[in-house]
Amino acid sequence: MARRATRSRTNKLERWEVALVKRLIATTTKNDQDILAYFTRPTRSINHARIAEIRGNTRHRSVPAATADDLAAFLKAWPAIDPATGLNLRGDELLVKAREAMLNAVQSFNNPRAQFKSETFIVVAVIAFTYLLHWHYRRQSIDIRQKRTVDGAEQVLRTRHGAEKLWELETCLDHAACPLDEPTIANLKFLIAIRHEIEHQMTRRIDDAISAKLQACCLNFNRAVREIAGAEHGLEGELGLALQFTTIDRDQRNILLAETDLPANVQAAQIEFEDALTDQMIADPRYSYRVAYVEQSVNSRGKADQVVEFIRSDTEKGERLRLLLKEIERPKMKPGQIVALINGEGFPRFTMHSHTTLWKAENAKAPGRNYGTTLADGSWYWYPNWVDHVRAHVAANPDRYGPLPA
Repeated sequence: MARRATRSRTNKLERWEVALVKRLIATTTKNDQDILAYFTRPTRSINHARIAEIRGNTRHRSVPAATADDLAAFLKAWPAIDPATGLNLRGDELLVKAREAMLNAVQSFNNPRAQFKSETFIVVAVIAFTYLLHWHYRRQSIDIRQKRTVDGAEQVLRTRHGAEKLWELETCLDHAACPLDEPTIANLKFLIAIRHEIEHQMTRRIDDAISAKLQACCLNFNRAVREIAGAEHGLEGELGLALQFTTIDRDQRNILLAETDLPANVQAAQIEFEDALTDQMIADPRYSYRVAYVEQSVNSRGKADQVVEFIRSDTEKGERLRLLLKEIERPKMKPGQIVALINGEGFPRFTMHSHTTLWKAENAKAPGRNYGTTLADGSWYWYPNWVDHVRAHVAANPDRYGPLPA
């Protein structure tokens, strides 16, 4: 049995369009089908019955007809189609600008002479997602104006010069009708948190530290545009590859990574944000995009694009070179978080003193133990493998750390 098509809520005329329809009906001899042609576009299909309703004055009675000048300006600009996307420059203006904003964000980041890469990308990408969600919510007839209640009456907030204030991105993400998935929302909220830390002060180089989040943001935007507006509006054909003049020298790369001086406030913001996420969320490529090197055999070195030698950390050569293969950026925990975690797992007598005594006895902070690291704020943070070590220790000593006998 064929599935009956349902009318989309987005297929309706806006108020300014209703005004133009009334002027066309009053001043021209065009029939309903002719008038309909001016207001149908690929992202929205209007039924001719909507024109008949306006002509018969059964709907939109309160909307006044447009002026003769407004109609003349409309007809002069029609069809007002963006040549790159086929979108209507007025009705789909937010979608057009959302795509353009994300392209500008990527182009700014890929500029080889730019020193303000991540900061520019975050600001412009936030605008891109805001425009996209505003376009979506308006099509769903969701009021996106900022409001406040004064003496029991609701008032729309306005700018200094009288324009209505609309939702910022965080409010768009928190709305129940937000079309984005949870990892995409988490990625955007992370970028917003970083923006709050850097927007009022200069920051040192952060590109390497958060580049995985920026790449995920690009892919998330492209997927969101395709799902919300249609696959034909995706950006994958615009900037498929980033070309450069030289290959990446591994020694130079390692030096850059080692000397990246991430500001303490930015690093603290990242740690605080990711402490609230699950391990599954942190590992999700929609939150942070990563590329893994995978060993693949070829018959000869000449058949490989680039020769990369994988050295395991548990081999003699790996120990000598101290070269570790790192799959993902590992979560980090403070001592207090570890103690609270162990307490919650049934060992209430494990204290901060117990933890300090244990790591000192194990010499866990010694170079090469790989149990933790010192960050830019000067504090020591522990990796998950140290937490597992603590778990094993308390499990082996239940009489010392477990509940007191009844």
